[in-house]
Amino acid sequence: MKINKNKILVAALVINFFNLKEEVTAQSLSLTKKWEASAGLNITESVVYDKRQNILYVSSVNGQPGDKDGNGFISRVSLDGRVEQAEWVTGLDAPKGMSLYKGLLYVVDITKVVAIDAKSGKKVREIPVEGASFLNDLTIDEKGNVYASDSNLGLVFKITNDQPELWLKSEQLKRVNGILAHNNKFYLLELTGGGIFYEVDKTSKALRKIAQNLGGSDGITPLSKNEFLVTNFGGEINHVSATGQVTKLIDTKADKVNAADLTYIPKKKLVLVPTFYTSKVVAYELKK
Repeated sequence: MKINKNKILVAALVINFFNLKEEVTAQSLSLTKKWEASAGLNITESVVYDKRQNILYVSSVNGQPGDKDGNGFISRVSLDGRVEQAEWVTGLDAPKGMSLYKGLLYVVDITKVVAIDAKSGKKVREIPVEGASFLNDLTIDEKGNVYASDSNLGLVFKITNDQPELWLKSEQLKRVNGILAHNNKFYLLELTGGGIFYEVDKTSKALRKIAQNLGGSDGITPLSKNEFLVTNFGGEINHVSATGQVTKLIDTKADKVNAADLTYIPKKKLVLVPTFYTSKVVAYELKK
């Protein structure tokens, strides 16, 4: 078979062009601080946007991250940084990752998942997760299946119709943190190995490495169909492109300001980042 060298050259140029375009786009992203909220918050771990009520929910551990002490709470914070109700939901232990689905706010609370009515703030039900040790993040797919990561055991549990089961266990996973169901795909962050970003095949459960060396990989939020923002708990916000290129956008390690389970609001171009031990939520405007 005769090889057309001109066609190969053109194809290579096209690939290089799109790779260069993606690299330039990533480098042109920037985050500009807009505000920070702290009044009444205490060890902030996760933030979620409720577009129906145009409000943010923020989880506060308010104690040791693994203690079942009943001190944890969830706050309501406005999009301009006003803490409207610091102790909106109380009586939790150490609430961390959260997600919304059909008017219910789901939150992981060490070894259980709590469902809360997003309008009234009343606890609707608690779902104990048998075999869990330290549930850390939570995500919900298009069908309403709830997933929770266990950072102590390196597992992912799945809850369907309030029935939990072990969904993912792999020799490659030791300390799973951030998880994300997005665009009918599933992604997770592994803390070991320098911080690894994986895509999980929902059928075979095979892991495909997207990016590595993300440090204390904590939270993940989508920017588009296949690009993401990922936090390093030590104090970084990184952009991860579709090809796995990592670009650091924010670094607050020198100030000892953590970066936990973040979220992005596309229509507002706002990135919201809980700072854990400094007990704040910081809002950044994303500029391209």
